[in-house]
Amino acid sequence: MRRILFLLIFGLAGLSVLLSLGIWQVQRLGWKQDVLAEIDARISAEPVTLPPQVSEGAHKYLPVTISGEMEPGEIHVLVSVKQVGAGYRIVQSFSTGNRTILVDRGFVPTTAKATGRLTGPMEVTGNLHWPDEIDSYTPEADIDDNIWFARDVPNLAAALGAEPVLLIARSQTDPNITPLPVDTAGIPNDHLQYAITWFGLALVWAAMTGYFLWRSRANSESDAT
Repeated sequence: MRRILFLLIFGLAGLSVLLSLGIWQVQRLGWKQDVLAEIDARISAEPVTLPPQVSEGAHKYLPVTISGEMEPGEIHVLVSVKQVGAGYRIVQSFSTGNRTILVDRGFVPTTAKATGRLTGPMEVTGNLHWPDEIDSYTPEADIDDNIWFARDVPNLAAALGAEPVLLIARSQTDPNITPLPVDTAGIPNDHLQYAITWFGLALVWAAMTGYFLWRSRANSESDAT
């Protein structure tokens, strides 16, 4: 009887922990969906003019329209696009007259690396962004071949003589450049998978607890006879 009581208490305690973790992940899923919805709404809002003072905390994803001149000189950031393959993001400096910022114009295939692109007067609409693409495995930029491996905004700005402010274009700036606008597709949201995992483990735990309780009871009845 003591063995059965121990198994019951142990089984219920483990089941409670696993169910709690699953419920917590469901709550986190709801929170993450709200965050993503808020970001989507911010991304798709009406564009405004570039704020005089820009900060990541206040202006990340802010839609902005700028007018001025796309300046010569490019930085090529190596990237891979699904169903297309490898290529480069084209990052250039853009002068609005009284200030110069960075513009990520979009994607070109590797075969178009040396192709000439439109510069000069234009209007660009996009979203301010500070990509988090650098970790301990990110290679150093190959300056000689103009191949960068991440959009490191401060270093890009230093290389192009611009403010460390990056506008990701969503409007077309050249017929041969495909814009890669900001979206929430790259923001991980794995809470549903985690919840399913915990609830699945809870189901297995409950089944195993039931099995051991059945075995213990059967053994007790056998010993009694």
